[in-house]
Amino acid sequence: MAAVYTHGHHESVLRSHRWRTAENSAAYLLPCLSSGVRVLDVGCGPGTITADLATRVTPGRVTALEVTDAALDLARTEVHGRGITTVDFAVGDALALAFPDATFDVVHAHQVLQHLGDPVGALREMRRVTRPGGLVAVRDSDYAAFTWFPRLPELDEWLDLYERVARGNGGEPDAGRRLLSWAHAAGFTDVTATSSTWCFADETDRAWWGGLWADRIRHSDFARLATAGGEATAADLERIAHGWRRWAADPDGWLSVLHGELICRV
Repeated sequence: MAAVYTHGHHESVLRSHRWRTAENSAAYLLPCLSSGVRVLDVGCGPGTITADLATRVTPGRVTALEVTDAALDLARTEVHGRGITTVDFAVGDALALAFPDATFDVVHAHQVLQHLGDPVGALREMRRVTRPGGLVAVRDSDYAAFTWFPRLPELDEWLDLYERVARGNGGEPDAGRRLLSWAHAAGFTDVTATSSTWCFADETDRAWWGGLWADRIRHSDFARLATAGGEATAADLERIAHGWRRWAADPDGWLSVLHGELICRV
């Protein structure tokens, strides 16, 4: 059941993750939040969504959870930089949450389940630490559902490579379509399933998205794992990076990222 985090924390990865906000990445959850609720943010990353959630529920508190203290420092920097004082920080494992039963009103996880070897077990743990009547909210992308134009062979190669490496690390990159089945397997019966997208189509967005993936494919942990595992050579990665830059420079370039979302009532 062990899994390796495919992306790592290279600057090109954090460039992407710091772009995420509650509005562009947790809009499905926001109508369910209210002042004073207690939230657990599992796999908080650099803390941009965490900080946004904290401003929504104040004076309620948000607990930011990451697997290492070094990863958690990224969220601490973001939260403290905004002057937010209602966030607590904890190092922990999504498969063995170190909190008593029924501790939180809302448990949230964004782009987490796809990286876990036992996503159903993680959902069971999230359910356990949520009070009766509370909510577990999860959102994960679905890589096979990514779609783009023009159809460059390098991007097809990128998708095939990413899926092979992610699965080799114990994850499931097409998590979005599986969330509902995982929630049912975890024992949830009151579940609302939705989807939403990110779309990158104007010159600025293409340059940003294509540029960060051109860097990730060469420099992030994904690149290291792909070459170390024999899935790709350095020349392959350079070719794919060039494809991302070609896509970004095309005025007709368009790309959409599909995400599955769940609101699970405990």
